[in-house]
Amino acid sequence: MLATVKRLLDTDIGSFFASDKHLVGLDIGSSCIKVVQMKESKGRYVLQKFGIKPLDPGTIVDGAMMNPGKVVAAIKELLKEHRVRDKHVATSISGHSVIVKKITVPAVPEDELETQVKLAAEQYIPFDINEVNLDFHILNSNEQADDGEPQMSLLLVAAKKDKVAELTELVRSAGLIPMVIDVDAFAIENMYDVNYNLTPDEITALVNIGASVMNVNILKGGTCVFTRDISIGGNRYSEFIQHELGASFEEAETAKKSEGRSRLDQDALASALTNVNTEVVSEVANSIDYFRTTNMDGEIGRIVLCGGCAKVKGLSEQLSHRLSVQVEIANPFAEIDTSNVRLAPEVMQSVAPLAAVGVGLALRRPGDR
Repeated sequence: MLATVKRLLDTDIGSFFASDKHLVGLDIGSSCIKVVQMKESKGRYVLQKFGIKPLDPGTIVDGAMMNPGKVVAAIKELLKEHRVRDKHVATSISGHSVIVKKITVPAVPEDELETQVKLAAEQYIPFDINEVNLDFHILNSNEQADDGEPQMSLLLVAAKKDKVAELTELVRSAGLIPMVIDVDAFAIENMYDVNYNLTPDEITALVNIGASVMNVNILKGGTCVFTRDISIGGNRYSEFIQHELGASFEEAETAKKSEGRSRLDQDALASALTNVNTEVVSEVANSIDYFRTTNMDGEIGRIVLCGGCAKVKGLSEQLSHRLSVQVEIANPFAEIDTSNVRLAPEVMQSVAPLAAVGVGLALRRPGDR
């Protein structure tokens, strides 16, 4: 499902750029920025450009731009280093400024649907309706309510206008043209759709562990049926290692990703990772348990981890044991030709989980709905 939230831009900018080219995927995370550019050739996606630029600690905190100038400079440097010349980009948001909710509304003609959605949204959005940009994706246009009346099920998306404005201004300050503002969870969904074989009844949980936010997105047959953003991520590992082992931020960052190659006490480090893994697993389990109570039509068959901390030692094993579900690490390049990018296979494998959002964004085209 290539569901986009282009209209979160609050402007039909895509109509001014008629092209079949894919947009450049620009993933602005709390710890690093990723850029992905792809094209289609002979029925297959081809990776043209891929790069990562770390951000200094504190540049972005919990999604808030503490130093926009540094972010803009990092974006410019990253695009220059990888010779990305296309200025038209897709980027995304996540966190508590975004609400994603499955809702039902009475079946109405298409020209009345936006008004109907806005009326329905007021009971689901914990913000002033005038302070958000709304978008929606139709999941099923032909359902029946309990009273027999026709209804439609939709995926409602609401984003705080100030956050959208902040992000678009940042992108424009880097000399780029924002064409699509998406949601991290949807971008990962599209990455998954391209790289994995889906069956109509398959239920999968996609878990993206960013630096400060973790997304849980549950799909059935490739369509989102539940999503949640949780304020825990890779920074929690770093903070815990710093506090418990007296490590510097740099040491903690290295240790959580490469246990065994750190000067820190290995037993203490393993204990620290296990403690935070338990927190992360508990949050994922709570989300999945809630989904199970509201979904009587099948069980989750697979959990796919992505993001900077997907490979933290012991995480996938703890998650699999807690939920009795197969857990695997996402490979956003599984079905994508990466031969044009001069990175060693082991390097591509190492950074692949970080690229999930960027790959999903790079699948976008101008004017997507």
